[in-house]
Amino acid sequence: MNPYDRYLLPWIIDKACGTGPIQKKRSTLVPRAHGRVLEVGVGTGHNLPFYDADRVSEVIALDPAEQMHRRARARAAESGIDVRVLGLPAETIPLDDDEVDTVVMTFTLCTIPDPTTALAEMRRVLKPGGELLFCEHGAAPDADVQKWQRRLNPIQNRVGGGCNINRDISGLIGQSFEIAELDEGYSPGPKFASYLYYGAAN
Repeated sequence: MNPYDRYLLPWIIDKACGTGPIQKKRSTLVPRAHGRVLEVGVGTGHNLPFYDADRVSEVIALDPAEQMHRRARARAAESGIDVRVLGLPAETIPLDDDEVDTVVMTFTLCTIPDPTTALAEMRRVLKPGGELLFCEHGAAPDADVQKWQRRLNPIQNRVGGGCNINRDISGLIGQSFEIAELDEGYSPGPKFASYLYYGAAN
């Protein structure tokens, strides 16, 4: 792993994914999680302070980018909940069928190499009646913004640790889940990278 990916990229992602508007989204979504929780793409652990310790029995936190784990484990230690941080990809989740009550996925689907397989795995391990809670950035509805997303995506992918800014988030989720709640819109920031999909699926 080159020095950029090992040292600088975790710092950039931590700062970019910890801005005020993003933290506000997390603060309204993550407390809804309950029971045994699978968090896909824990990153540096920005969601961990928002779990409700009275509602959550355990968080299994996956992220193959192990250079992020030190900060995630520090936030886990401060959270007051039982958190296991594992350096594993979402395409092969090491759980049995119907094993978790909630799946949490925030600012993650953009970087998963095979999102279709990963979402099928999330569906597999989620109990009947369980819920996927998600907040993701992706393809904007405006043609002019889409044009810039297509142009800039190769650059973003290289400098952003595999991040894609033009994925059809609701379309991908809808392949494995039924979307029950969906709120879309631009958050503060450059339009090409700030169109958010926020909601729940089961």
